Amino acid sequence: MKFSIIYEAQMVDISRENEQAVFHQIVEQSKLAEEMGFDVIWCVEHTALTRYAHMSAPETFLAFLAGQTSRIGIGHGVVCLPPAMNHPVKVAERIATLDILSKGRVHFGMGKGGTQQEAGTFGYDLEELQPMIDESMYLIPKILKDGEVEHNGTYVQIPKRPIHPSPMQDPHPPIYMACTKVDTLKTAGARGIGALVLGFAGPDSIAEKNAIYREYFKNRKAEDQVGFRPTEHLAALCPAVVLDDRTTARKIGLRGQRFFVESLGYWYSGGPEPVIDDLISDEENEAALRQEKEAIVAWLSEEKIEAQLHHTESFEVAEDSYGNPDDCIRYVTRLRNAGADEILFMFQMGGIPHDVIMETIRNIGEKVIPHFRGQKAEQKQAETAGAG
Repeated sequence: MKFSIIYEAQMVDISRENEQAVFHQIVEQSKLAEEMGFDVIWCVEHTALTRYAHMSAPETFLAFLAGQTSRIGIGHGVVCLPPAMNHPVKVAERIATLDILSKGRVHFGMGKGGTQQEAGTFGYDLEELQPMIDESMYLIPKILKDGEVEHNGTYVQIPKRPIHPSPMQDPHPPIYMACTKVDTLKTAGARGIGALVLGFAGPDSIAEKNAIYREYFKNRKAEDQVGFRPTEHLAALCPAVVLDDRTTARKIGLRGQRFFVESLGYWYSGGPEPVIDDLISDEENEAALRQEKEAIVAWLSEEKIEAQLHHTESFEVAEDSYGNPDDCIRYVTRLRNAGADEILFMFQMGGIPHDVIMETIRNIGEKVIPHFRGQKAEQKQAETAGAG
């Protein structure tokens, strides 16, 4: 199982000074994550979603990060494929170049974006995008594999041209798509690519999604395969704050999730603007989520997500990994048992402080990841002894 981090560049304070600080903090966090044994740093791509996500140019950020690291994977989660936003030739060129410079560390996710706010920026209607995305999704891996293109499609026309460079990974990096609702999981499985489940889905929901994805992957048809490197992989989002003091972790995590849910709801479903007063107490945040449990909804990859109620006295049965390292181990165990191949930790929610994120990364690196990798080592030793 892989342990990764996904970044939105989310922030409460949108001043130029803080915006700049957040990006440099993400670099520092990512470098620590590499040191602590994490596997991949994923970055989303969103445009014009103030506060919710300022990660609008992940290709630039990930290229910079690749130069600052040596081992950790570099993940696009995901590149948005409306042609006027990211033309398929330019996507292929950027992915190949990044793969070369990172020495084969790229993970390539594709999708369409989630809001009319973004689609409209480039002159599109969100509801009409999917056929365009599908056309580009099948075309880009061919460009990466063949080093040339000639395409006369419905939405993209390209005369015969050589395209350079070719990626280090042959024929191309592993491919994924953003998934939350059932139809997208079916699509990812049927197309033989990895599924990035980017919603606040608990272990029970992940188990249901995993079963659907595995069934469609197993029964996929050759003609539906996207690319030339089948990737059976399901990654599950996991918001987390992991501190030695579980009470503090729960308070900070609760505030961060409230901001995340409200900012997501604002852009995805026309909800009210998120509360940005960081002086609000944890009791007020908990009360808000309790009172608005049915009303606070968000749309991520077109699936309704209800804000969960968090009881600070119920650490042992918490529906997330806000707590101490033992709490995190228990929750990750449930996600693993539900079928997750990768944990997409989300630390950088709203105003969660940089030092808290750094401590969380260190705690997971020193206490959580070794727990699971130790289990794997013990299993291999047992298998070897049994074979003998």
